Formats: sequence, C-alpha cells, structure tokens
Amino acid sequence: MTMRFPLSVMLLLGLAPGRLAPQEPFEIEVYPYMTAGRGEWELETHLNYARLGTTTFDGTVAPTQRQVRLAAELTWGITDHWEVSGYLLGAHRPDLGFEFAGWRLRSRMRAPERWGLPVRMGFGVEFEGSRAAYSESARTLEVIAIFEKRLGPVQLTVDPTFEHDLAGPATDQGWEFGTKARAAVGVSRAVTLGLEYYGALGEVGEFLPAGRQVHQFYPSVDLRLGDDLAVNLGVGVGATNAGDRLVFKSRFEIPL
Repeated sequence: MTMRFPLSVMLLLGLAPGRLAPQEPFEIEVYPYMTAGRGEWELETHLNYARLGTTTFDGTVAPTQRQVRLAAELTWGITDHWEVSGYLLGAHRPDLGFEFAGWRLRSRMRAPERWGLPVRMGFGVEFEGSRAAYSESARTLEVIAIFEKRLGPVQLTVDPTFEHDLAGPATDQGWEFGTKARAAVGVSRAVTLGLEYYGALGEVGEFLPAGRQVHQFYPSVDLRLGDDLAVNLGVGVGATNAGDRLVFKSRFEIPL
C-alpha cells in the first residue's frame, strides 16, 4: 500500500511495507480453452457491481465499494486457434458518475485438438492502460496460461496468471501471481452451473500474508438463450478484506 506510516507503527500493527495483492474488477471470467473461429467476431459485455468492497483510497486507487464496472470486449478470430481482443473499460463511482477507466489489448492462442494432449492448453498475453483511480500502474502486462480437463460430467479450467507493472511505483518489483479456476457441470443444453475462484497471492517468491491476499469464490450459472446469446451470472464472496467481499457479476456474449 502507498499510505505512509512510520515503520515503527507498521511493525506495531503487524504490517509490512508493500501493496495489497491486485484484483480484477472489470472482467471477472475464467478464460476457457476454446477461442473464436477463423474470421468470427464476438462482442462481450461485462457488468459488475461491488456491493461490499474497499472503503478507502489505496494510494491513487479509489475505493471499490458500490462501484459499477463495465468492460466492452470485441474479439476477432485470426485462425481457428488464435484470437485477438480489444476492450474499453468504464466505471460508475458513487457521487461521481460514469467515467472512462482504461483499455486493454489481448491475444490468446490454444493448442490444436489434433495434438492429442492429455490436458487442453492455451496461452494469452494482455496489455492494459488504466487511469490512476483504477490501478497503481498506468500500463500493465499480464501473461496467462490455460489448462482445461473434463472429468466425467465436470469440466475443470485453471488459469495461472503473472502480472507485471510497466509504469508506476512497482516497476522495479517482480511478477505478481494469481490464479483463476472454474468447475462446471452442464445440467441441460441451455444451463451450466459452476463454481469460480479468483486469487491474488502477491509477488512470485514472496507471497503476501494470508490476510492481504485476495481469495474470492463465485457460484455462477451460464445460460444459452437461443443460438446467439450467452449469459453468465454470478455472486462473489471474498474471504479476506484485501479485496471486494460481495460482488454481483454478469457477462453477455453475442456473435456478430
């Protein structure tokens, strides 16, 4: 954190200098193995509301409580195994109204099924530009690995993530490690039930104390409404005070 206290006070409080683990407020999604097909366009809208979040500034980063966050994502399939996406981010903060929050560019690839791997694998790289109220870093690089496996009726997906600040006070620090995971079961052709996990543990090789890490759990449902509209709804509960503690999330996806 960037709030300034004398070192003796920090020791008395049992705190160590350093920032909290970052959390993802705009796109709350576990990336799947599948990518958009060659030449396909997809539009996704992520709309999230933090009912219980942080209530004070963390350096320049605004409190998240009662924020509404929006991410508009446009994806194009370059090949059957490679897609690129662009995002515009916005947020509504209490008493301030809606404002532009940043942008993102993402490239995601997957290993072809014909390789016959025991686990389906993918890889992604994301570059983000953020306003100061939403991130300590104006520019951030994220690398994502994707692992997916079906075990009977359950589909498991795990996305380890590594994030590094390219601007701001933490550029000389290492890579931040986090994990996203999802277990899902289809109950019909139109309904899939899932449990999602989002964690941010801190810098690789120097994880934060447990109370300063982010651990969030989202029971969720995926609905297939006709041939074109897919909807994801979820309610997230945070296990620590380092991140948002109650979040309502939604995602709407349509082909273009």
